[in-house]
Amino acid sequence: MNRMDKSGGGEAELVYGDGEFHVVRPGTYVVCAATGTRISLDELRYWSVDLQEAYASAEISLKRYLALQAAE
Repeated sequence: MNRMDKSGGGEAELVYGDGEFHVVRPGTYVVCAATGTRISLDELRYWSVDLQEAYASAEISLKRYLALQAAE
């Protein structure tokens, strides 16, 4: 996604793929599924393809994964 592609200052809607994401609805941020914090699209590095969730950090991603594994 190009920086120029961002229109609007609200929450973006994304489809998360392996190593990339696709913008469904333009915006400047997404919300971390575990913490509720805003993640700038420029800083978005961690997400779950299976759950279609974004995470603010690798640590948060790992904690979410482990919690889901324990719940099974």
